[in-house]
Amino acid sequence: MGEDGSCVVPLLDLRVEYDPLRERVLAAVDEVLSSGRLYLGPQTEAFEEEFAAYCGASYGVACSSGTDALILALQACGVGPGDEVITVSHTFIATVAAIALVGATPVFVDIHPQTYTMDISQLPAAVTARTKAVLPVHLYGHPVDMGPLLAFTRSRGLTVIEDAAQAHGARERGRPVGGLGDAGCFSFVFTKNLRAYGDAGMLVTSDRAIAERARRLRDHGRSARYEHVEFGWNARIDEVQAAILRLKLPLLDGWIARRRAHARAYDEALGSAGIATPFEAPDVTHVYHQYVVQVDDREAVRAELARRGVETGVHYPIPCHLQEACRGLGYGPGALPVTERCAGRILSLPVYPELTEEQRARVVTSLLEATASKSMEEQRV
Repeated sequence: MGEDGSCVVPLLDLRVEYDPLRERVLAAVDEVLSSGRLYLGPQTEAFEEEFAAYCGASYGVACSSGTDALILALQACGVGPGDEVITVSHTFIATVAAIALVGATPVFVDIHPQTYTMDISQLPAAVTARTKAVLPVHLYGHPVDMGPLLAFTRSRGLTVIEDAAQAHGARERGRPVGGLGDAGCFSFVFTKNLRAYGDAGMLVTSDRAIAERARRLRDHGRSARYEHVEFGWNARIDEVQAAILRLKLPLLDGWIARRRAHARAYDEALGSAGIATPFEAPDVTHVYHQYVVQVDDREAVRAELARRGVETGVHYPIPCHLQEACRGLGYGPGALPVTERCAGRILSLPVYPELTEEQRARVVTSLLEATASKSMEEQRV
């Protein structure tokens, strides 16, 4: 909050997206409720086709969350007890939890210090006889370097499941992420670049067998009414969320363009002042789900920004391998030095599409003054 108790620049403002869409959203909801078809109906089927095409994939399997999309993808690809899945620790816990929840063992590699995504050079040393899959994370909207990753995994016969929960619309060498591996998983929770009003997710793939099994698993292993060929669970999306997401999907590229414009303006204003701004690798399209800088004494800087009315975030302060839930995996402090170093310095700034130039300028001024003030304090000490 600012000195007067107000938050002048929120990290995310859902109202400014909703207000211009309100009438269309309410009409879409009314259409679904009036139809009496509330799940696995025409809205879901149409959204699956439209989003899969957007990702360059043949099939879409809409589900209840991004976490369920990961679990469905792992199970549909045959990952289970006794298998190992290589992933990163610098991610939301759902990435790692999905691996554990299907009975497999997460194996961590470190991240690239500039992109915050998987360091592909560490894959050879992480592979064992039990390795079944690699699960790269397109974090903050920046794609993983998929060319060498796919070359390596194909040479070893490993499955690739992309965690694209933060990367709707991101591209690597012109190709949409999510459709590059065996399966790609997306979240549409209300904080993402493409937002449901609640929770929703999607698995995309060009493998028909993976799609068919994922569809069964999300609906109690059902092959026909009251016929169940395996045990599944209820991971269905509802028709209301599918209708809302269909309405928003054509707007996504425009929203991405605004995020990228904000990022360019931040880069210019902050980079020239010595702030460590995000890196965008050649031949990729970063969609800036988060705009992440690095600062010294982050918590003091955050507190000063809050005092000035600028809300910030930290994605994520405690790496997964150091979480209590992962203690049994055998990793401790120092195991992933790049991940641990970044986790102590990263800071997410507001970058939602509707952010105004005035708000963005306030973020820049506040951050520059906060870091300068901290630097002067250190010099006095």
